[in-house]
Amino acid sequence: MKRRGRFFKSLRFRILIILVILGIVPSVITTQVLINNYREQGIAVRVSAIRTQCSILCNQIIKENYLNDSGSESINSKLELLSNNYGGRILIVDRDFKIVKDTYHVDEGKTLISSRIIRCFKNGEATDYQKKGQVLELAVPVKSADVPQTQGAMLVTLSLSEVSATMSELEQRGVLILSIIVVLSIFLAYILSTVLVKPLARVTKSIEDLTDGYQNDEISVPDYTETELITDAFNKMLARMKTLDESRSEFVSNVSHELKTPMTSMKVLADSLVGQTGVPEELYQEFMRDITAEIDRENRIITDLLTLVKMDRKTADLKIQHMDINQLLEDILKRLRPIADKRNIDLILDSFRPVEADVDEIKFTSAISNLVENGIKYNVDDGWVRVSLDADHKYFYVTVADSGMGIPEDSLDRIFERFYRVDKSHSREIGGTGLGLAITRSTVAMHHGVIKVFSREGEGTTFSVRIPLSYIP
Repeated sequence: MKRRGRFFKSLRFRILIILVILGIVPSVITTQVLINNYREQGIAVRVSAIRTQCSILCNQIIKENYLNDSGSESINSKLELLSNNYGGRILIVDRDFKIVKDTYHVDEGKTLISSRIIRCFKNGEATDYQKKGQVLELAVPVKSADVPQTQGAMLVTLSLSEVSATMSELEQRGVLILSIIVVLSIFLAYILSTVLVKPLARVTKSIEDLTDGYQNDEISVPDYTETELITDAFNKMLARMKTLDESRSEFVSNVSHELKTPMTSMKVLADSLVGQTGVPEELYQEFMRDITAEIDRENRIITDLLTLVKMDRKTADLKIQHMDINQLLEDILKRLRPIADKRNIDLILDSFRPVEADVDEIKFTSAISNLVENGIKYNVDDGWVRVSLDADHKYFYVTVADSGMGIPEDSLDRIFERFYRVDKSHSREIGGTGLGLAITRSTVAMHHGVIKVFSREGEGTTFSVRIPLSYIP
């Protein structure tokens, strides 16, 4: 039952229905149009033949003065023959609307006044036929070419039973032909739907084989543009998943290493103290200071990791306030200037205009501080770090540029990864957890902003941050 339900929801079933409809609907319309045209054409031909014969009879009626003397055997026989051939009734009416002749011999001598007879006398022309059920009515004037006035009228009532019988036969044949077309349409639609959907089935099979581990490479089904686009999108997703999986493995490895390193150092220091007797107080205090430093380092790593976890789970609540961004940047540089002064590095702030925006003061300060601290740490002695602030009608822009060692081109795409370091040995000497840029990017993203990096090895690095002036949750 479930498989049947899946079939009715499938693309194959929908293609099958569409193809069947495209095959049947035009056939039904064409058949109906042909039948209707044949019906109208049959009636028109019948009316034309009647009009011709009636015109001939009307001429004879005038010549033999039949309207005044209806005893002409020749005309009466012809009227009876015409009436019998077409299964109808013929009435001859004079100018006084008196019925001179009735092929049914019922109303002779009576008066007949009808709109069709009146129009025939008035216009002197044959009126258009009128279809009433299974009969046709036609009025033909009886007039002489020498006399402008209409002298009488011939009212012909014809039966359409013969035409109806022909149409019934045609409709039966039409139904038979439509039945054949329906069967052929369903058969051909089933074959075509199978052929059309087959590449999609191959895509599904390739994906299943890939997820089951039977394939290690990308999938490719170039039969249609659509299948090619689907497989390309899947391959891109697969490449992204592989990258994320590798990044996750590397992250776990880095976390393990970063957490294990301080623990190892503390254990070595503690074992040294335990293994010695009569340790001088100065050496004891030195070891304890080193152990305290390693504990602080471990605590910083754990704190940064918890911060990232909160951001990843989107549980970090922003405390948005309308802040003076110029003042925030001045406070950040003021706090970091003593660190820069140790290496004689100039901290410069360029504010091109007053800027006020909606930000989380603590998180925004932490993000910009990370960028400036990196500019100081990875700089050269007597260098500089320049912070620029500008804005337009929608965003404000913070740029942090330095004169430091720069970043190799092959590392630019990875510097925002957790624990990633361009030069691991130099980075560990400088200190830090390797999570600062990852936290900065997450903070900027939480503010609906964008961060970009531009760098060339040996020529310094520039971080550009763009954040909306107004925060929209």
